[in-house]
Amino acid sequence: MTMTDYPDDVIAAQPMGYWTDLAARTIIGALRGQLAVEQLTQPHWWTLNHVSGSPDTWTRTTLAERLTEFADAGTDFDAVFDDLVGRGWLRVDQDAGTMTLTDDGEAGRQRAHDRNAQAHRQMREEVPTADYVATVNVLRRMVANLDGRTDLP
Repeated sequence: MTMTDYPDDVIAAQPMGYWTDLAARTIIGALRGQLAVEQLTQPHWWTLNHVSGSPDTWTRTTLAERLTEFADAGTDFDAVFDDLVGRGWLRVDQDAGTMTLTDDGEAGRQRAHDRNAQAHRQMREEVPTADYVATVNVLRRMVANLDGRTDLP
């Protein structure tokens, strides 16, 4: 897609809140669209990744606590976990309460990963890595200036 070029002073006067909100909604919408093809939501995706990265570590409670900061208000993680168990993608150890992906769950996670990777590639087309890094660091600086959390997720 082509973009209209504007003088730097016009761009510098643009409202950051508008552009960060539009970027967030557009990027998250593209990612959610890719996940929806697999009938997944972002909380499903986060669950699959966390459990895959640390099998037999997360319980429902500890994982829900970890993921809440990323989720939309009112996200029902028990429903997400139940859905993944019902699909046969997630197994819960009855004694320890910890979760592990099944082979089907790992296959689904990999398909979702590939779909997300496509959305990320599309988002970063014609954006040099240095510009991407600079953008993230500028946003982190703005957040820090407003006393927000700047650690990477």
